[in-house]
Amino acid sequence: MSHILVVEDNDTIREGIVEVLSAVGHDVYGARGGKEGLQYFSTMRPDIVITDIKMADLSGMEVLQSIRKESPQTIVMVITAFGTIELAVEAMKEGAFDFIPKPFPPEILRLKVAKAIELATAKSDYQYLLEERKTQSMLLGQSKAMGKLQQQMAKVAPTTTSVLITGESGTGKEVLARSIHAMSQRSHRPLVKVDCSALSKNLLESELFGHEKGAFTGASSRKLGRFEIAHQSSIFLDEIAELTEDLQVKLLRVLQDRRFERVGGNRTIEVDVRVISATNRDLKKEVRSGRFREDLYYRLHIVPFEIPPLRKRKKDIEMLAIHFLEGFSKKLGRHFELSPNALNILRHHSWPGNVRELENVLERICVLSSSDRLGPEDLPEDISKKVNKSNKLNSLSENMNLTQRLEYLEKKLILEAYESCGGVKQSTAKKLGIKTSALYYKMEKYGIV
Repeated sequence: MSHILVVEDNDTIREGIVEVLSAVGHDVYGARGGKEGLQYFSTMRPDIVITDIKMADLSGMEVLQSIRKESPQTIVMVITAFGTIELAVEAMKEGAFDFIPKPFPPEILRLKVAKAIELATAKSDYQYLLEERKTQSMLLGQSKAMGKLQQQMAKVAPTTTSVLITGESGTGKEVLARSIHAMSQRSHRPLVKVDCSALSKNLLESELFGHEKGAFTGASSRKLGRFEIAHQSSIFLDEIAELTEDLQVKLLRVLQDRRFERVGGNRTIEVDVRVISATNRDLKKEVRSGRFREDLYYRLHIVPFEIPPLRKRKKDIEMLAIHFLEGFSKKLGRHFELSPNALNILRHHSWPGNVRELENVLERICVLSSSDRLGPEDLPEDISKKVNKSNKLNSLSENMNLTQRLEYLEKKLILEAYESCGGVKQSTAKKLGIKTSALYYKMEKYGIV
């Protein structure tokens, strides 16, 4: 099924095209002219647009140009009863996929649309693969934790089971979601993503479930929701803990019954969607506090994935750094490599921003360095200073005096408590029996954060 918009001011022709394409399973909407067509396009984001050339308000050529400017990847087909070779050539130069002179039999229309869908799918797959190659590196690693995660992913991805991904910001939750989808039987359709923290409650409800024309102020046309667009694919709900109680109830129904209504509508829509969700919060804690529904939590939490922070898998830092440097070398036309001392500093940094921070730091020094061999002097000062300060206390030495030995032991105890508490400073302070303010001071002193 594809989402198709037909822009035609002749009611008979428009309704005929809608009927022909709807009969073979497509979701087809009609617009009565160029202006209405562009309004529909901005809210619907259809896969294919079929537009007449000669219309009363805007010409099909103007519609084509506007759509190509706003969304170059959208397939546009042009139809007209005033077809000439010159007009056909002009439309193709502007980016039209095909040009069909009216009248045309239904089988020609179906054939042209089938070819357009094939091209749209190929373009989508190509863009998806480019994005995968760009971000897949965040899941690289030879640590035990990453090995376990990759094995679990290989088992779960081919199924349709709901997945909940947790982890700190920058660990690669979206990358894992994309990888699970890419390894699933739904990978022939793009993964649909929704950031639940980016929109207000009303806008998010419309984004998830769509709305009917007139459902609220500003709803000038019908809009398809992300769940509808993700039919027979997967949807990635990022920052799932941000959902309001009302939306949690509606999402629970979708997970249970696979059906919903658009905002302002009464037609029940059935969908086949795999849900992959993610959060950097502790959802169990959110449930206990009453901010997140327990029944929804268990619906989402069928298979949990927890991505460990980079500070807990330091064995992976070298592999990640080498991978990123290879990419920046190709991008900048140089050959970058890290000196042993620089690599050692990277290994000992705590990386609060996780893999994303490591990638950003390496890109920055590659762009700014005048040498292809990157040493400690090329690293950001805040990283190299903290690590150098911390390394002074990395091991016991016979030359240490009593004060240095006590500092070494104190640092070791703090690190052990910090790791066992999952990087939560308040819990770490409680475990050590000290005030949180005292913990912040000591961590700063030893360069732990």
